Amino acid sequence: MAYELYYWPEIPGRGEFVRLALEEGGAEYIDVARIPGGMARMMALLGSDTAVNRPPFAPPFLKDGPVVVAQTAAILMYLGPRLGLVPADEAGRLWTHQVCLTVADLVAETHDTHHPISADLYYADQKDEARRRARHFRTDRLPHFLGWFDTVLARNPAGPAHLSGDMLTTADLALFHVVSGLAYAFPRAMGRHLAAVPRVAALHAAVAARPRLQAYLASDRHLPFTEDGIFRHYPELDG
Repeated sequence: MAYELYYWPEIPGRGEFVRLALEEGGAEYIDVARIPGGMARMMALLGSDTAVNRPPFAPPFLKDGPVVVAQTAAILMYLGPRLGLVPADEAGRLWTHQVCLTVADLVAETHDTHHPISADLYYADQKDEARRRARHFRTDRLPHFLGWFDTVLARNPAGPAHLSGDMLTTADLALFHVVSGLAYAFPRAMGRHLAAVPRVAALHAAVAARPRLQAYLASDRHLPFTEDGIFRHYPELDG
């Protein structure tokens, strides 16, 4: 039975972290909201009137038969052992999950650079606050996160090719996507910061070169970044 991924059909967003795992793992899956009637199916699983006993709060969520898993990091934790994208030992699995949660923290802070006051307001309604938030993000938070990932790679006992053990994991895929998104949103800042974290840059390049992901990234299943998603390029926020 194919996995069912539920996420907004127009943007990569947080659903892309799940797609990358499914694509690299060679899994059969349906991107439900992109098929006829899919949005109605997705919305039927959300909200207080849903028949699901444990309704997800928001997309993305994954349906695997009777199992419904929401929250990006939790979905990756569920898929990791099923797709061979997590170490076999418990310590390795927990560490991989911790790294994915840290990626999720970075994603949240990235989103808040263009929506620092409220997600319910337009960017135009909070531009001044966004400029201030983005400046702090570029100069303090972004290098702090990237430096930590680079340190993790440097200290990996199995070598700097991966974040967890000696194999590609969901953590590597997650970092790949967030670096791609940041390079789109902050090309000038990321050009400077990536030069200081060569292991992160090398991991990003290595993941992009994997055959299954190359095929996916070149396909129409892969959506480009736009100013409607998490990673948005507003030149006034880059520096």
